[in-house]
Amino acid sequence: MNIFVAGATGVLGRPTVRVLVEAGHSVWGAARTDEKSRLLRSLGASPVSVDLFNETSVGFALDGRDAVINLATKIPPLMQMRRKSAWEENDRLRTHASRVLAEGAKRTAVKLYAQESITFIYADGGDQWLTEESPLDVSWLSLQSMINAERVTQEFAGDGRRGVNLRFGAFYAPYAQSTLDTAQLARRRMFPVPGRGANFFSSIHVDDAAAAVVASLELPSGEYNVVDDEPLTAKEYAVAATKAIGAPRPWSIPVWIFRLIAGSGPTSYILRSQRVSNARFKQASGWAPRYPSAREGWRQVASEMQQTGDD
Repeated sequence: MNIFVAGATGVLGRPTVRVLVEAGHSVWGAARTDEKSRLLRSLGASPVSVDLFNETSVGFALDGRDAVINLATKIPPLMQMRRKSAWEENDRLRTHASRVLAEGAKRTAVKLYAQESITFIYADGGDQWLTEESPLDVSWLSLQSMINAERVTQEFAGDGRRGVNLRFGAFYAPYAQSTLDTAQLARRRMFPVPGRGANFFSSIHVDDAAAAVVASLELPSGEYNVVDDEPLTAKEYAVAATKAIGAPRPWSIPVWIFRLIAGSGPTSYILRSQRVSNARFKQASGWAPRYPSAREGWRQVASEMQQTGDD
């Protein structure tokens, strides 16, 4: 299959390109600098200089492709997430670049458009398992932009075309800057648990997420949750991470203090309880996570960090 990947040099893009090439696909990836072009060539892909907001540029990039995988995001660093302005480029990518890509794909021979989405769009579910039909809550603007991107994918489907929205849990990996930042904060005892930490938190190791993207290439149109098998509570997740890296056990802070530190936007979804089920995706694709929960995943992260000297 000839595949174009937007966001090919990002945290999810890099391992996805690698496994796509290993699976025998021909991959073209968006790259706007020489450094990123060299990275993609090292992974076995062909770099394409493209402006994701420009219809003509996108049209050239998609010519002759069978599938488009949109992994383009711009998630701000942990310490900047409370600022609304830090999310502007990410919202623009989800709302505008996604539409340009999908409409460009419609004008060519592309038959599959797959969009990276997130499970944070679900409403608080308490202890209940959340499926793709569970209620959504996108009152925060950066969650609304995700719905905009999903809607574009749904509109692409039809007339022999497939649109697939992959709703990923929270990413972590030894090569993800957010994970490295979390580890540093945890070692300084700056990774607290808000309240009792009884809310469920669904996550996915990025290597498992990349394998899921490849497994999704033959799926029917629709929405699919891509998370590990065992969502942990926020406290269990924090304990798993700190134990794995040898950091002090996490401490709890009142929720109102956490809101002041993290900001009202990010806090609105961090405090939700989201026990997300991956049953539909596993059944449809045959995929299974290598790391069934963050307990196993964070042990791998810690081992890799020790080998690379990032500990």
